Amino acid sequence: MKKMLTAVISAAFILTACGNDGGQSTEEGSAGAAGSSFITIATGGTSGVYYPIGGAIAKILEGAEVADTSVQATGASVENINLLSTNRAELATVMSDSALQAYEGSGAFEEEEPREDLTAIGNLYPNYVQVIAPADSGIESVADLKGKTVGVGAAASGTELNARLILDAYGLSYDDIEEDYLSFAESVDQMKNGMVDAAFINSGIPNSAVIDFSTQHDVKILPIEGEEMQYLLDSYPFFQEGVIEAGMYENEEDVNTAMIQNILMVKSSLSEEEVYNITKTLFDNLDSLHSAHNAAKNITVEGAAENVVIPIHEGAKKYYEEEGVLE
Repeated sequence: MKKMLTAVISAAFILTACGNDGGQSTEEGSAGAAGSSFITIATGGTSGVYYPIGGAIAKILEGAEVADTSVQATGASVENINLLSTNRAELATVMSDSALQAYEGSGAFEEEEPREDLTAIGNLYPNYVQVIAPADSGIESVADLKGKTVGVGAAASGTELNARLILDAYGLSYDDIEEDYLSFAESVDQMKNGMVDAAFINSGIPNSAVIDFSTQHDVKILPIEGEEMQYLLDSYPFFQEGVIEAGMYENEEDVNTAMIQNILMVKSSLSEEEVYNITKTLFDNLDSLHSAHNAAKNITVEGAAENVVIPIHEGAKKYYEEEGVLE
């Protein structure tokens, strides 16, 4: 009996030692194979732009032995902010409107305390509001969405938050449409099946789901312009005017639309040195980042530091100051 008890205690000691060796929480950071930290990168759906760009960031950081990484597909902006706040991610791609609302405690976050500890590495590239419908649907304007079934993005995603604002600019709300909370790929599949009349797709361009639809069906991209565009510009600091150029999706003419910057957010508790190394490594390998997606070609050091809607982490600030793009 004594021998058996000794064996059990010894086994428990070994298991405890093994668990302590590799069981650090995300909050503290995990040691990687090369002694580097472990970073989870929260992105978006696999049919969007966030996911391949997150993959490129992971590859760059691992290749430079800055960190071991994991890329997580998510519901995008709002979920990503929550993952950062609950220590389940260290980096996240987020639309600037969602980031600002979380920081201020407004919009989708108006029932919550302002998250004033949120920080960014900087701007990435612009998202274009792409409201699409089959060309033979008779839908010519956002105003024509009244009474239609519309894919508005994943629930509480940046796309879905924007859908509400765009509809409001045209005097509409969810009371006027049949909203369907779908990912980009799901929205396109449902349009192919005739179950959805139109869809909001907010991403860099081109978007793979829209390409998929446009290769099999003629697509109508609904413009956002005129008084409605001016209303958005006057009401929300994160909207900008953008153009989806002719030929992007077999469209014959340029289409005016709204545009919103994406930002790369970082967990504020990471040290200045850690974030400096991450920032420097990413911009030292900008060619690799650009090759991840056509939208990523818009990422520049100068643009990253310009008019970021939430505070820039001290580590990223240090890098931008060295590069002379931030005073």
